[in-house]
Amino acid sequence: MPPADGGATVDMMIGEQARLLSSQLQAMSEALFPPTSQKTLRRFTSGEAARLMGISDSTLRKMTLAGEGPQPDLTHSGRRLYTLSQINEIRALLAASARGRDAREFVPHRSGGEHLQVIAVTNFKGGSGKTTTSAHLAQYLALQGYRVLAVDLDPQASLSALLGVLPETDVGANQTLYAAIRYDEEQKALREVVRKTYFDGLDLVPGNLELMEFEHTTPRALVRGGQGESSVFYLRIAEALADVADRYDVVVIDCPPQLGYLTLSGLCAATAMTITIHPQMLDLASMSQFLLMTHDLLSVVREAGGRLQYDFIRYLVTRYEAQDGPQTKVVAFLRNLFGDHVLTNPMVKSTAISDAGLTKQTLYEIGRENMTRSTYDRAMEALDGVNGEIEGLIKAAWGRGA
Repeated sequence: MPPADGGATVDMMIGEQARLLSSQLQAMSEALFPPTSQKTLRRFTSGEAARLMGISDSTLRKMTLAGEGPQPDLTHSGRRLYTLSQINEIRALLAASARGRDAREFVPHRSGGEHLQVIAVTNFKGGSGKTTTSAHLAQYLALQGYRVLAVDLDPQASLSALLGVLPETDVGANQTLYAAIRYDEEQKALREVVRKTYFDGLDLVPGNLELMEFEHTTPRALVRGGQGESSVFYLRIAEALADVADRYDVVVIDCPPQLGYLTLSGLCAATAMTITIHPQMLDLASMSQFLLMTHDLLSVVREAGGRLQYDFIRYLVTRYEAQDGPQTKVVAFLRNLFGDHVLTNPMVKSTAISDAGLTKQTLYEIGRENMTRSTYDRAMEALDGVNGEIEGLIKAAWGRGA
């Protein structure tokens, strides 16, 4: 291989640039979130808390005055502020004395007859908003009172970083999902890998480059031959999730942007799939290839005895600009082709989400007072529309009313 740039080989040059970028990103991260501190979730005003719980602000105020439930912090101006943990405590109180309402309106945990919902968020092409969608969906469901597990299946681990876990410094060896799906004696139960997050009700299985080991060890395991059903690669994530299924209502899997063994195992563990799509013709062409390849590979899995039972498959239009004529044509084209399989609500392109991402935050974390209100409100309306629609599909799969 010929030398590049002053005699350095390509691998040396790339390695040096990777180290340089990594150190700078680490420095930026430490400036935003010093190593001695942990990421925390903002507190919610009484109005926000009441809306999350589905009650009026006056009802919440009466409960506070009567000393029922945790007491909020008071600001100098007299505003009441609640943590998400306090909101969930109040939800439990409301469910215990539902007063004519279904207790699940306050605490929507699944019952014994309702199966764990495992939603795989996927696409073949990067930049379609897959990780942003996964993070906001997981946080939205936690805000509604569900017990949620986010699984970062992408070796790039952007979801982990968004949820406050830096893949390079906070995740050591055998601390990703790979620990629970590996083929050797170092395999351990998934519950040993799960981490609590700063978001009450939302846990995380972090990712990092270690996940790539599954792509390398699986072919060797296939050559050696199966030693019982548990050794089949496409069942391994489902079997790992079974270890913690009783703790959660919904699992959100952020899949890698390629169809490898990791993605296939994730899709076989899923009960639903959300495919993100940026409404451009090149992205549509890429998605076409993704669907064809997924069909071929899942057909092989099914013929080998794998069970593929999805409650729903939906396409989510992301980074949508309604004023962009070509994009509106692509969306119309998608709706004509796939009908109800395309979510009614698109996720609009918004500077609010990108601005929040600069500090590794989501829109649910950053708060309305930290940016232009009209921009924030527009983005939040779209987010809640998308995630509320997916929540409705989850409820329908459980046989609940909308």
